[in-house]
Amino acid sequence: MTVTLTREQREAIAAHPDFPLELVDPETNRRYVLVSADMYERLKGLLGEGFHASEVYAAVDRAFAEGWNAQGMDDYDHYEERRQ
Repeated sequence: MTVTLTREQREAIAAHPDFPLELVDPETNRRYVLVSADMYERLKGLLGEGFHASEVYAAVDRAFAEGWNAQGMDDYDHYEERRQ
């Protein structure tokens, strides 16, 4: 099954093309992660044939939980200042 991206999703992907995009269904609050097909193929190779994506839902939730408030993001916010 193929679903067409919305304009908002295309813009979010364009802003951060090398990173997964977290999506939330506003009706169910269920969260999803959108990755490019080439990234998916690389991940699939790492996970093996017996893997089901639902096995990592909890880990993905933890990874995205802190978001921009994660420890170390302050360094990112001041990257240009500290680079010199």
